[in-house]
Amino acid sequence: MPDRVAPVWNRASVPLRSSAGQGMHMSFVVSQRLQQLPPYPLAEIDRRKKAALAAGRDVIDFGVGDPDEPTYPFVVEAMNRAMRNPARQKYPFGGGIPEFRRAITEFFRRRYGVSLDPQREVLALIGSKEGIAHLPLAVVNPGQLVLVPEPGYPAYNAGTIFAGGVPYVLPLTPQRDWLPDLAAIPPDVARRAVLMFLNYPNNPTGATATLDFFQEVVNWARQNHVLIAHDAAYNELYLVEQRPPSILQIPEARDVAVEFHSASKTFNMTGWRIGFVVGNADLIAALAAVKANIDTGVFAAIQEAASVAYAEADRPELQAARATYRERAALFCEALRRLGFDARPPAATFYVWARVPSGFDSATVCRRLLEEADIVGVPGSSFGPAGEGYVRFSLCVPTERIHVAVQRMRDLRW
Repeated sequence: MPDRVAPVWNRASVPLRSSAGQGMHMSFVVSQRLQQLPPYPLAEIDRRKKAALAAGRDVIDFGVGDPDEPTYPFVVEAMNRAMRNPARQKYPFGGGIPEFRRAITEFFRRRYGVSLDPQREVLALIGSKEGIAHLPLAVVNPGQLVLVPEPGYPAYNAGTIFAGGVPYVLPLTPQRDWLPDLAAIPPDVARRAVLMFLNYPNNPTGATATLDFFQEVVNWARQNHVLIAHDAAYNELYLVEQRPPSILQIPEARDVAVEFHSASKTFNMTGWRIGFVVGNADLIAALAAVKANIDTGVFAAIQEAASVAYAEADRPELQAARATYRERAALFCEALRRLGFDARPPAATFYVWARVPSGFDSATVCRRLLEEADIVGVPGSSFGPAGEGYVRFSLCVPTERIHVAVQRMRDLRW
């Protein structure tokens, strides 16, 4: 397996001007850690989309994974009640209000048959992305290796670099159903690594993992003294009968692992910024110590609303949402296949990971989609070089607009 690390992106010095735009004129060079990061892909896609909208074009956005339906009313009602409580308007110091931690503990018992200590093994987050990005600050020293899946969510790479760590690429391929090949990790890399990121159900591929795979990962991590950070943000967005498992269902997992969850996709709460991490108590304490120096916790009213959400996670509204995404995936994938893409409905998530037609690269396909059809997709290369040759389409688009997009794409020649 090639020893690949994140590329260094050179940036010119940045001018610093006075508020009046005159007088003081200085320049500075951004930190080396920031220079190592490419532009955040979804930010660049959003910029192009806004430019098209400003030009008066009717853009259909398959880019960002932001549910098109609003937050469920029962969650909004819980938030309205919580906000009227003066006790919820104070600084929410600590790792989460007791009600939130108990709700997560009960959710895990009910969903996975896993018992958690609400005080030591549950930590509230300002969205799972925040916790994922800050975890390396708690456990990674400068120069240490972090195993990062590719194609993968950019926050794993960014969090590693900001902590001074060195990302080591774990290639994900369709030949292995988008699961990393642990046997291909060189022994010297295993000795130098301190942390491994995993993400199942997977963004961008939609792949899922089994308990057998998690057992293999836990065994490998314990043998090599490597910590595991499993991102399970899409666990409730399964589109097949089999519900995705939690890595904590493996009895030995809490020796080495933590798992991140998010209310964003599950309850259409992307803007609320609420998630949690569970698992190894020492790892959670270390992350909590980092957060104590960076933020003062999640707004308590949001925690209370999320507590209600997780207590009622089996409501019909959530089952209906999964059915909607399942229908959209089947419709869109069938249309993409007719246009020359290799697209199959995902087992989970609301993303379609489509191989582009022969002779094209992912950036060219996405450029043509936007320029010629006013359709936004995300180039697979945005998730690392291993994603080249694919486009990620989010299904957070009303079904009637998917029909419009399909008609527009039929007018393109690939």
